[in-house]
Amino acid sequence: MSLTPLLSASPAIQVHAFAAILAFVAGLVQLAGPKGTVPHRVLGWGWVIAMLVVAGSSFWIHELRVVGRWSPIHLLSILTLATLPLAVLAAHRHRVDRHKRAMVSLFVGALVIAGIFTFVPGRIMYAVLFGG
Repeated sequence: MSLTPLLSASPAIQVHAFAAILAFVAGLVQLAGPKGTVPHRVLGWGWVIAMLVVAGSSFWIHELRVVGRWSPIHLLSILTLATLPLAVLAAHRHRVDRHKRAMVSLFVGALVIAGIFTFVPGRIMYAVLFGG
């Protein structure tokens, strides 16, 4: 394992990767911890900000090109940017089921599933974990 491939990548990729790692860890803590508490709200806002950075920074990453400079992952970023404020609004309105469903879906879809694809051979995170 070596961070060299990530540290040699563009700043957009570095910001994206480190925000995703932060969001993943914060998300695990959120899922495991008690809900509705002050720490849950504070860490939740941190998670939302990290996810905004993850989704936003993806628009400066064009490693996979399907349509011009864009790939299907950019559609996921748009969905994430649309879902986050709706999920926060649901919490604010005490619609716990909607809030939970949206946040868990974002965690699983935008972090876990999308993250798994960063570990395929030829990708930067594969090189970080398994070498060259």
